[in-house]
Amino acid sequence: MGFSDNFTDPEPQRAQIDVLAGPTVLEFGTGWCSFCRGAQALITAAFVGHPGVRHIKVEDGRGRRLGRSFGVKLWPTLVFLRNGQELARLVRPARETDIARAMALIDPPA
Repeated sequence: MGFSDNFTDPEPQRAQIDVLAGPTVLEFGTGWCSFCRGAQALITAAFVGHPGVRHIKVEDGRGRRLGRSFGVKLWPTLVFLRNGQELARLVRPARETDIARAMALIDPPA
């Protein structure tokens, strides 16, 4: 578990995501997207205090079904899940506090 620098290959199926137990962040984007690259430091920092949160980095684009099933239109899009249920979503996050707030929803402080 925890933060992952690499895109998941192959991308998981929606049915697999829907049954995941515990907190998960899906990060939709691409390696060439400047917004995605720019957000990496914020995303990485948000995971420091949440080592138990699963991070699934999904390369998105034409013909990628998982992103379409979540209605992703812009990158990066972060979808915050707890037990397969979406509790928050951030599109092109620009502040670490926004990501931290969403993380707290899926992985509350002890």
